Amino acid sequence: MRLIVGLGNPGREYQGTRHNVGFETVDRVGDRLHVEIDKRKFGGLVGQGTCGSQRVLLLKPLQYMNCSGQVVATAAGFYRVSPADLLVVTDDMALEPGRIRLRAQGSSGGHNGLADIIEKLGTDRFARLRIGIGAATRVARDYVLSRPTAEERTRLDEAIDRAVEAVVCWLDEGIETAMNRYNVKAKDETQTENES
Repeated sequence: MRLIVGLGNPGREYQGTRHNVGFETVDRVGDRLHVEIDKRKFGGLVGQGTCGSQRVLLLKPLQYMNCSGQVVATAAGFYRVSPADLLVVTDDMALEPGRIRLRAQGSSGGHNGLADIIEKLGTDRFARLRIGIGAATRVARDYVLSRPTAEERTRLDEAIDRAVEAVVCWLDEGIETAMNRYNVKAKDETQTENES
């Protein structure tokens, strides 16, 4: 069993905010794999399906993001998912909108949702996929809980689409291949930099 967790905040008021790109990504992974994420279990919404020969569980914790660790730990424990078979998708202010970064393990990088998962699991040796939302232009909490501009929304949608491809690659070919393939700048960004 592979467990893919999207981080976000529950409730209509948070839909479409920068902080909820993890939820959006897992929803699109569900669309791609024809999995409905609609069953309440472990304190979250879950959906179960397959990708090739892999059994896959998609999870959206219904606790606020900074308290999502217990939901993840409970689901991982129930299905006996090892840290190597866990991927967490979340937002990242250290990356500009449109960038994604996949890592096999590591610290929380100051992200409270990841920090809570690390604490509850007792390890940081699980994969994480960060989607850039850009640096805060005001108080960080207000920034992440606000909705992106139209231009940022376009770049975030493109990043989420690439993130879905990265998740499927992780499932099919493993973390190293996924990192090598998707931890690169989008072509238009690279071209712009080369022209300047």
